[in-house]
Amino acid sequence: MKEKKEKMKKKVAIQGIAGSYHDIAARNYFEGEEIEIIGCNTFRDVISTIKKDPSILGMMAIENTIAGSLLQNHELIRESGLQVIGEYKLRISHSLVALPGTNIHDVKEVNSHPIALMQCTDFLDTLPNAKVVEKEDTAMSARWISENQLKGHAAICGKLAAQIYKMEVLAEGIETNKRNFTRFLAIADRWTADEMLRGTDKNKSSLVFALPHTSGSLSKVLSVLSFYDMNLSKIQSLPIIGREWEYLFYIDLTFTDFTRYKQALDAIRPLTKDLKILGEYAEGRQSV
Repeated sequence: MKEKKEKMKKKVAIQGIAGSYHDIAARNYFEGEEIEIIGCNTFRDVISTIKKDPSILGMMAIENTIAGSLLQNHELIRESGLQVIGEYKLRISHSLVALPGTNIHDVKEVNSHPIALMQCTDFLDTLPNAKVVEKEDTAMSARWISENQLKGHAAICGKLAAQIYKMEVLAEGIETNKRNFTRFLAIADRWTADEMLRGTDKNKSSLVFALPHTSGSLSKVLSVLSFYDMNLSKIQSLPIIGREWEYLFYIDLTFTDFTRYKQALDAIRPLTKDLKILGEYAEGRQSV
């Protein structure tokens, strides 16, 4: 029975399709393991897919070094009750891909997600005759061109999408800023998370809490965390709907002593409202 369990493929729900950056992040996070990707239309669909089948895991983008935080995803994870089990920081490298045999000078239209297009403006300026048209996804643009055999069209996407949809890479590394990273969170049902993280050396935590609308309420919490040697690697505030001038604070902490981290939590609990641990996990790898 145990042997059978070890051979079971992990199922991972992502927003997007095969070849998307979520797909690349999932494959890199579960490197060396066989995984099955379940494509979802929206991030909300990713959450509902996991809730319907708790054996399914999820991969969700949470922030980008250029575009900033995906605020809706913070809220989705908090509301879902799912746990963060890990993270992966993927360097986003864009390629221009087209049907095999296409010459770059024959490209009349470039399709991709608006953020990908925005991240490649310098390169697109070198194609003055090409019309830029926004689509809902990077990999979907490549699939659409491939399935419809659209000559003169090119997509901006990752190299994996080019491989999957049998497209030719006309140019790679076309993003303007080469230090473009997206941080993805691996999420799971609470019971699945407990099982997967058993025996893991945890040195990072994602928390969320509200604070009373009083003078110095945030600085008191930060002072306590500093006293316990917690390294605050991220802080993000979101207004609480219906409670004017009150905010939810999403924070990430890294630490070297788990016991001291637990003491820090006990110390800030009386200073906060609705303190919730979104996940305790090992700090993730970053692609080169």
